[in-house]
Amino acid sequence: MIITSQALTAMFTGFQAVFQQAFDGAPSDYAKIAMTIPSATRQERYGWLGTVTRFREWLGDRVIQNLATHDFTIVNKDFENTIGVDRNDIADDTLGVYTPMLAQLGMDAKSHPDELVFLLLANGFTGLCYDGQYFFDTDHPVMGSNGQMSSVSNFAGGAGTPWYLLDVSRAIKPIIFQQRQAYKFVAMDRVDDESVFTRKLFRYGVDARVNVGFGLWQLAYASKQELSLDNFGAAYAAHMALKGDNGRPLGIRPSLLVVPPTLRDAALTITKADIINNTTNVQRGSVDVLVTPWLA
Repeated sequence: MIITSQALTAMFTGFQAVFQQAFDGAPSDYAKIAMTIPSATRQERYGWLGTVTRFREWLGDRVIQNLATHDFTIVNKDFENTIGVDRNDIADDTLGVYTPMLAQLGMDAKSHPDELVFLLLANGFTGLCYDGQYFFDTDHPVMGSNGQMSSVSNFAGGAGTPWYLLDVSRAIKPIIFQQRQAYKFVAMDRVDDESVFTRKLFRYGVDARVNVGFGLWQLAYASKQELSLDNFGAAYAAHMALKGDNGRPLGIRPSLLVVPPTLRDAALTITKADIINNTTNVQRGSVDVLVTPWLA
């Protein structure tokens, strides 16, 4: 192939098509537990996290509910993934060898939010959320019905493999995926590029500006106890029973059990089996199950 601007443009179009097809076809689960928040600047402040309002009977004038604000900020980060194409491969018409690499580039871009979101979930035992406590903790500060601060737990304890109960039925999700710039396929493929002159290398890659952060801890409940029928039932009941300020029930409805591959059989048995130990399984169908390799 004679390397011209027109030939390079056609090559970029072909490469982009391979990337996009792989991107569109790759599986992704992060949106099941994370809400995507568009970002318009370097960072976003989530002062509304932790604020709770409630309906009251309208007697007299409206009562404006004063909302506490939190200084919880997520700063966008830059991410990239780049491959090089040798000039000689273009000249010799051997570009087919790069098709798998470009397809993998598309799959990597599609799965990158999964990697970020589920890594954050796994780090919830040591990562801080909006109230200054670990996301999964035994002493989140909540105002009780008596007006005094009390400690509320969304962690059942234990020392084994973690599993997670999430309420993903709401508009707000337990995790925030913040996106300043979507994943974009770009190229440095001019014949007079410095890398072509010095290294005979055309460069193609993907870049994005994104980050993740913890949303509402109330929507997530974790345990490191054995994933058994009894422990699952106890965690489910404890999660549903969570209350907000002033003793107000939050209406939590656990809807998703998230587990690593090692807990797949236990999770499916608890949520799918009709009979366990010769007894009717009352937990059957109580939640959906998400088994993710990103927690392996």
